[in-house]
Amino acid sequence: MDADLPAAADFPSPAPRKRPKPGERRTQILQVLAGMLEQPGADRITTAALAARLDVSEAALYRHFASKAQMFEALIDFIESSVFGLVHQVVDVPQPMPGQAARIAALILQFGEKNPGMARVMVGDALVYENERLTARINQFFDRIESSLRQVLRTAAEAQGSLTPTVHANAQASVWVCFIIGRLQRYARSGFKRLPTEQLEASLKSIG
Repeated sequence: MDADLPAAADFPSPAPRKRPKPGERRTQILQVLAGMLEQPGADRITTAALAARLDVSEAALYRHFASKAQMFEALIDFIESSVFGLVHQVVDVPQPMPGQAARIAALILQFGEKNPGMARVMVGDALVYENERLTARINQFFDRIESSLRQVLRTAAEAQGSLTPTVHANAQASVWVCFIIGRLQRYARSGFKRLPTEQLEASLKSIG
């Protein structure tokens, strides 16, 4: 004789689906978007693909962000706060030290290497066909980087007795920014195989 089946009450009830706390879903959306950007050769990311990865509806995304552009703006906010937090540690010191420009460049490249999806945003690859204001914000980001570099380079030139410290700083800052962007672009376009910190110490010394 077959054993009796347990009564319905004996079966464990399915665990109720936890509702994310305020802000958790927003953070989760950004984390998944960043993860999708880390896939080498990833095409333009659609809200449909993002929603599918999160197992939610597109409407659920728009409860947290008014548009996909706003999601990318939040990623840029993260980049800015992270990178300039590092840059200020170098710039805002009581006594300027040699090699500050190289230190700034190294910190930015290390950040990009640790955050491949953010590197694609920084060089604009992830922003193709997206809202133009996103590209404008990235341009402003690198303008601010160049300004910080000019600051430390001008101080260094003055300490070395340069007769034209501002001219020297402007020229050198431009070279440093081009180096940073170039390394990050190569990293993104190689499918994250060519690391931005590859032979970094020797490269930094050759610049300056």
